[in-house]
Amino acid sequence: MWSQVMEKDNRTSFEGFILVGFSDRPHLELILFVVVLSFYLLTLLGNMTIILLSALDSRLHTPMYFFLANLSFLDMCFTTGSIPQMLYNLGGPDKTISYVGCAIQLYFVLALGGVECVLLAVMAYDRYAAVCKPLHYTVIMHPRLCGQLASVAWLSGFSNSLIMAPQTLMLPRCGHRRVDHFLCEMPALIGMACVDTMALEALAFALAIFIILAPLILILISYGYIARAVLRIKSAAGRKKAFNTCSSHLIVVSLFYGTIIYMYLQPANTYSQDQGKFLTLFYTIVTPSVNPLIYTLRNKDVKEAIKKVLGKGSMDG
Repeated sequence: MWSQVMEKDNRTSFEGFILVGFSDRPHLELILFVVVLSFYLLTLLGNMTIILLSALDSRLHTPMYFFLANLSFLDMCFTTGSIPQMLYNLGGPDKTISYVGCAIQLYFVLALGGVECVLLAVMAYDRYAAVCKPLHYTVIMHPRLCGQLASVAWLSGFSNSLIMAPQTLMLPRCGHRRVDHFLCEMPALIGMACVDTMALEALAFALAIFIILAPLILILISYGYIARAVLRIKSAAGRKKAFNTCSSHLIVVSLFYGTIIYMYLQPANTYSQDQGKFLTLFYTIVTPSVNPLIYTLRNKDVKEAIKKVLGKGSMDG
């Protein structure tokens, strides 16, 4: 009997899922389609600009911009893994996603979210070295170490997803196909299960400590040392320069971690789907699109690189 139920469940699961999204608020769907598309185009434009500037301008061939280019590439991948499907579902009556499509989306959303957590910690260490060890900065942050740190970030995120995504997808759902979300995200898929998920939630929480909380602790420690170093600087101009060096990264960390911690470090049974949808919308479309703006608007080097690439600095050459 149980084997028949499992067989039926597997058969219906492989048929795919229905992403309910905001279909209970049809008046919102057109507005959201325009908003999401606008933010997606901004994300592609802004992050592509950062990557190109980092490659083209020799002044930006530094560890900070190497990591920033990684973050921009990551944000482009993250949004491209979720937004086209979201736009398709928002733009018409069809709310379905294939089982394979859902599996790929879940894997990349989990993986790239994990990469960003670790990468932001790596960037905080880079800022610590720049502010606290300025005379030894180029020796500490040599190209080989930068490549290794970036590799650790990418491997950590994809390894975490390799553990969690298959286990989440294989949960029995007793034929239920309706995902009360607009993308295949782990909390929503776990909430659909018709079995006790306490063991899987415990595993998810344990991994989240390593992939979310540990990098956050490293970021806070780095900024503790940075704050101490800045307070020791006697000149106001020096303090302002040191603060400007770190403020962009701090804003990005606050935006990203504020939503991620709320989403992934609470039990599934206390999870509000409506809150979850809007928070996911925030870190899926808003954060990746504002990251380039935060770094560009507050950074003299990037502004000068843009002028140079646009031809305004060609007279200097």
